[in-house]
Formats: sequence, structure tokens, C-alpha cells
Amino acid sequence: MQTVFVDRVEPMEELRSMALALGSGRGGALLVDGVSGMGKSSLLGEFVRRLGQAEPDGVNCRVVTTHCHPAIGPGLRYGPVVDLLLKLGAQAQQPGRVRRLFGGAGRGVSTAAPELLSALVPGLGAALTVGREVTEAALNSGSMPFDSLLPFQQGAVAQIADSLLEQARSGPPVIFVIDDVQNIDPSSLQVLDRLLRALPGEPVALVLSHATGEAMDDGAASVEQLLRRWESESLIRSHSLNGLPQDAVAELVRSRHPLAPPALSARLNLLTAGHPIFVQLCLDEWQPDNGDQVILPESLSRVVEDRMRRLDDGDRDLLVTAATQGAVFLSRTVAEAVGVAHKDVMERLHRIARARQFITRADPPGWAQAEASDCYRFEHQALWKVLYAQQSPQQRRSRHARIAAALSAGESRDLPLERRLEIAHHLDQGGYECLAASARAHYALARSAAIDGLSFAEAERHCETAIHAARSLPRSEPGRDRQLAEAIELLLSLTEVRWRGQHRPEGEPGIDALAAEAEQAAARSRAPELIARTTLLRGKTLLATEGLVPALDKLQQAVAIAEEQDDPVALFVARVEYGRQASKRKLTDGLEQLLEAERLYASEPRLGGSGDPVLQHARNLNEMQLGITLFDHGRLGEALGRLRRCTDRLRDEPLHAELPIALNYLAQIQIGLGTHPAAESVLEEAREAESARGGDSGWHAYNTALLALLRARDPERRDESLALIEDAWLETERTWLINLVPIVRNVYAQVVLMTAHGDPEALERAYRLATDTIVETRRTGMVRSEIAALSLLGQVRLAQADTASAANFARQAVQLLERTGDMPALRSEEVLYHAARALKAIGAGQEALTLLEQAREKVARKAGSLDEETRRVFMREPLNRLIALGELGELGGE
Repeated sequence: MQTVFVDRVEPMEELRSMALALGSGRGGALLVDGVSGMGKSSLLGEFVRRLGQAEPDGVNCRVVTTHCHPAIGPGLRYGPVVDLLLKLGAQAQQPGRVRRLFGGAGRGVSTAAPELLSALVPGLGAALTVGREVTEAALNSGSMPFDSLLPFQQGAVAQIADSLLEQARSGPPVIFVIDDVQNIDPSSLQVLDRLLRALPGEPVALVLSHATGEAMDDGAASVEQLLRRWESESLIRSHSLNGLPQDAVAELVRSRHPLAPPALSARLNLLTAGHPIFVQLCLDEWQPDNGDQVILPESLSRVVEDRMRRLDDGDRDLLVTAATQGAVFLSRTVAEAVGVAHKDVMERLHRIARARQFITRADPPGWAQAEASDCYRFEHQALWKVLYAQQSPQQRRSRHARIAAALSAGESRDLPLERRLEIAHHLDQGGYECLAASARAHYALARSAAIDGLSFAEAERHCETAIHAARSLPRSEPGRDRQLAEAIELLLSLTEVRWRGQHRPEGEPGIDALAAEAEQAAARSRAPELIARTTLLRGKTLLATEGLVPALDKLQQAVAIAEEQDDPVALFVARVEYGRQASKRKLTDGLEQLLEAERLYASEPRLGGSGDPVLQHARNLNEMQLGITLFDHGRLGEALGRLRRCTDRLRDEPLHAELPIALNYLAQIQIGLGTHPAAESVLEEAREAESARGGDSGWHAYNTALLALLRARDPERRDESLALIEDAWLETERTWLINLVPIVRNVYAQVVLMTAHGDPEALERAYRLATDTIVETRRTGMVRSEIAALSLLGQVRLAQADTASAANFARQAVQLLERTGDMPALRSEEVLYHAARALKAIGAGQEALTLLEQAREKVARKAGSLDEETRRVFMREPLNRLIALGELGELGGE
């Protein structure tokens, strides 16, 4: 189909205005959208062509273009971004460097996106290496909170976006033009989001084209949703392309048929509503003897059918098979799929292209450049889609299966990522015969996306496809259950940061149902190590959905299974996880498990002598959890020494995933000791470490909340404290780590209470926050947070002069504390002290004195574990001093 650009005055003027604004130092973004075939790509192509010419306006800027392909290699992570960086580098007169990045013949942009990005973005290689090791440890162990991994991906996104901006600043302003953004990969989309938010004041403009009005897969729907959000936030303006105006149709008629009667264009515009594809198709069919008469096709599908009838059966089969590969296709792949000699297929495709029917020559994708094959594309995606749809379901499945086999033929090792994606796509569409291969291929791609590229969204999609394929296999299929269990395990590990109890997308199984399915599949597979891992995973999903008690039963079962296997690695990881959670129910049980794990690590050569990052991670978790548990148990001196040693070691390690957690625990101890300046310094260090990586983190939120708590003690920093705690809670809501949510909410309530100074609205807000925690913890079993919330409710009611209610809440808190004993992240002496104050207020003097004496004993025991200098600081801490003196007065700042 011959294509001629006819002017689109309004959108072209918008694009020109954006370029002029960029020349004046004002960056911006424009979205051009419309249904397929409306001329978006032609518009952008003409815009780029005009910018390349000398214009009276003198717009001096660089233009860098890329296209998001829907066909060969779908889902390629960072593909468009790599393309932009390479072209930007080439424009900066670095062609030799670009050639070196590509290496040998046949290596394309997408062959190894992480490797290319590492070379193109300064400092990114080290970040990707660290992130890869941390991610692999998390996926292999099943014990690392995935909240610790997202900052690595978000940090990589930030570095890539910053690199684009830095290169833009080094020369004339840059306009990035991205065509067919509906096909973009999620990793590149994250870079665009970051870039858009930085545009004001930068020498960068962004132009996107987006096809609307078509059935969307999950990826395209996500892009659509984000585009609309950008519009609502005024980050991007949009212009929708409709049919061509009458003067543009007339121009098109003149260019195609100069001798056509003038009335033809008016009639054509009326009948087609200016739709470019229909206009072009009508002009294709028009003959001089038709005069001003137009034969309007009933539909694009009917036009394609009519044109296909002019071809022989062999050519029709070639084109439909080619359409099954995609909008871009390879002659050798088509030849192998139809079972015809390649030389014959090349000749026939060449003949069809010469006749300007359906297809035109195209550059092959990077991974196919070394292949002895011709490459073609369909003249328009609308034509390709019609051809693809003109098959029965089984015809499509059979052709996809044959194409997958053709692409998989020959050497199977070290296939380029783009080719692996192409094969996996066809396996997914290949029906029953391809299910097993599809499950294997997509699982491998999921691990690769997560570990090699830190592209967790792509990894999730591949996991979901692998799970669907494995589920569809009969249970008797060899390897089916193992594949299913591993794919579910990987998906749950990737999504752990978003677990929100029983919440699930409509129609999708919940996280615990998925974990149960994996556990059952692992049991059927009889693979001991997989049984242990899925049991551990089930314990974690139960914690998120059903609460602590059922989770502890399952985690204890995971420890027992690991003991039966005589596998010290599985046993160590399971015991650490069980110990960490058991301490939330009963401190002594958790402490026993953590100490046992430490003894195992020290005595077992396969553990202590290993450099395995999985074991290093589990050891770090165990050591820091031991430190904070000893603190909660009253052994402050030992706890402080352990956590200082742990944080010192973690600062020197290249993998800093656990450092913010260890610093949080250290700050808790320093707050308990009364060394508040040291605690503030540690919390600032923890926040800076995660801020440098970028992105939200539950532990960053918790550290921010503790910092707010410290600042709340200073009346002059009240506003600063409230701003910090509100930021912390918003970040907690976004990350929603089930174990941190009630803790941060309680800190929020405490900060509001401390800064209320009698304000009725503030006191009621603190009451609502603590009440929300109680509702949640009675479902999840997080008793420590329930005790703290009950104590807070008592303090609020006492501040409101409702002494009866204050005493009631205080007694509930004490009764629960007596049943459980000391709890982690909870100062028992503080609960007892505030309960004593409430009881004294209602005249229960003896009961109050009894509680105060219990609090004094706990403070004395903690003081006895410290050296003399630290003990003096500890006893000067306001709460400890009041308890030691036996005074039931108000704490300063509260």
C-alpha cells in the first residue's frame, strides 16, 4: 500500500509549539492517540522530518526516535530505553563506542539489555550486580522480604532516567519520540514515569503515540491506565487523531490520482469519515472509469479477503503463516513452518512485496541479523491483524507451534533474550502440545527478568503464564507438579511486597490459595527441598492472610521437615524465619529458636564456611533479630554489642539489603537507652541508604516514623514531627508489610498524642489510629501491637479526662502482657507505667503501686546488663527516671 502524508494542521501545530517551547527552555510532553490506522506514525514521522530541515523558526534540537514493537520479541525489558540511549550516544559523536557495545555481528540492541545499560549508564553496572545477587538470594531462600529488593529496581530506573537527562543537558535540547507506546515494556514505562516528573526545567520533550480502541492485554491496559493518570496529573497533554479533514483527503487524492475528478475527494471524505486506511484502500481500488464513484468496503476484513482471493493458495498460506509470527517476520521461519524450501519462499515473498501487496521489506531484528533470511513487515498493523484473525483457533495454535519449533531449531544454548521471548510467545499460543515447553520457557524468562534485569513486573507476567501452562497439564505429566510449585513460589516471592491479607484481584486466587497449591504440588513431586521451601512459603502467606497463630504452626512444620532431611541449609533458613515470627507471640520461644540457629551456623561447616548469599542473608537476619530480641528480653548490654557489630559488618558488605533493618533495631535500642542523638543519627543513615536507592520501602517508612517520634519530644519541632509521621504512614500504606503496618500506625498514634497538647481533634485522631490497630491485630494475631494499642487508648482517654475508660484499657493491656510475657518492639515497663497512672486516676492506688513496682524491676534488670557509663545514661532517660523514683507524673512532651 502506497502511503503519502497529508498535513494534519492542528496536531502538527501542537508538536511545533512544543518544539518552540523546548527551544526556550521549557520541557513538556504530548500524547498523540487514536485508533489503529488513523495516521499517528505518519504524523510523528513527518514531524521528525520537518525538524531535520532548516525552518524559519530556527528550532535547534536533537530528535531521537524509537518504536515499541508488538511482534518479534514482545516484552523486551528496557528495549526502547536502550534504543534511545544508543541513538543519543551516536548523535553525540560516539559511533565507535556504540559499535564496541554491540560486539560481534548479529548482536542487537536487545541481546543483553542489562549489559548494554551497564555500559551506557555510569554506575549502573555495579548497582545491577548488587541487585542481581540480592535478588537471587531472595528467590533461592524464600526468606528475604521482597520489600528489600524493590529499591534496587527503582534505583536502577532512577539512574537510567537521570542518564537520559544528563545526556540531554550536554548538547542542544532533545525530543524523544516513542511510537506505539501501548507495546512498551513495564521497565521502560517506569523510566518514562520518572522522566516525565523531571521534565519541568529540563531541556527535554517527550512525544508518545498510542493506539486506542482495540482489545488490550494486561500490559496494554496498564499502559492505558498510567497514561490517563499522567494526564490527570498534568504531566502530559493529549491530542486525539480523528478522521482526515476534507482538504487533507483532497490532497491525498491529488497525490495518488492527479487526473481524478474534483468531486471524488468530497465523496470519499463523506463515505469514509476521513479514516486514512479506508481512504487509502478506496484509492487503491479506484479506476479512472469510476469517475467520482467510490466503492466503499464494508470492512477492512472484507477488503483483505477480496485482495487475498487474487493470490494462489500457496501465497495465501505463506502470508497467514507470516502474520502468525507477527507484524514483522522472517522468511526462513515461515519456510520451516509451512514445510517449503526456503529459496522458494524467499522468491514468493519477494514477488508479493514487488507487487505492493500486503508486505514490504524491513530490517531484521538485532538477534536475526546474522541469519540467512529475508525480513518483511506488513504494510500496516491493521492489515496484519485482519490476516491473523482469518484463521480458526486450531489453525492459529498449529501455526504458532510450528513457528516455535522453527525458532527453537539448532543450537539451543545462549539464545539471545529477544529470540527466547519470541519462542515463549509462540509456545504460549501453541495449544496443548506446547504447554510443558511453555511452562519451562516462561519460568526461565521470569527468573532471568528478575535476576538479570531487576525487571520484576515482566517476571510476574512470565510467572503467571508458566503457572497457567503447568496447571493445564495433566497431573500425570512428568515434571508438571515441580514446575507448578516452582512457578508459584517465584510469583509469590516477586509479589510479597504487595501482599495485603485476603485482598486479591477479582477472579484471581488469593496468595494463601496459591501457596497451598504450591505446597500440594511439591508434596506430589516428592522433592524434599521443594517441600521444605513451599511449606515455609505457606507459613508466610498464612501470616499475611490468617494471622500469626496458624502461620507459626506452618513455620514450625517447615523446621521439622528440614530436620528430617538432614539439610543444614534448609534447616537454618527455616529456623531463622520461625524464630523471627515466634518472638512476636512469645519472646522466649523466638529467642530459643534464634539461639539454636546461631549454634547451628557456628557448628556446621556447610553453613559457616560458605559464601552463599542465601546463607549470608539468613545469618544477617538471625543476628540482628537476636540483638533486638535480647533487648526486648532485658539484656540491653548484650543486645547493643551484637547490633553494633552487625551494623559495622553490614556497612562493609557490598549487599546492603539488610542494613536499614539492622539500623532500625540499633536505633530502637538507643531510644530505649535514652541516647536520642545517636538514635537520630542512625535513623538518618538508614533513611539515606534507602533514599539513595530510590523507591518506597516499608523499613524506610518505619525508620521515618521513629525519627518523627524522637522529634516529637521537642515542642519546637512539632510540625516537622507531624510531617515526618504522615509521610511514614503514606509510605507504609503503599508498601503494606503486614508486620510493620500496626507498628507504624501505633507510632503515628503516639506522635499525634505527644503533640496534641489537649487538642480534642488530635486526641480523637490518636484514638482512631490505635483502634484501627486493635481491629487489625485481633485478626492477624500481632499481639505486641495490640498491647501497645491498648496502652495508647488508655493514655488518650486519660488525656481526655475519661479516667474510667483509661483504666479499662490499661487493665486489658496489662492482662494481655501477663499472658504473653515480654514482647518484641514493646517496652513492658512503659505499658506498666502508663497503666499505673490510669489506675491511680480512679483511686486504685494499691493496684497502681504493684504495677509501678513491676516496672521498676524491669528497668533495674535492664540497667544491670549495662556498663557503668551506659547505665548512667539509661537511668537519665525520662521514663526510666520516673519509674526508678516511683513517680507517676506526666512525661515531658506528652
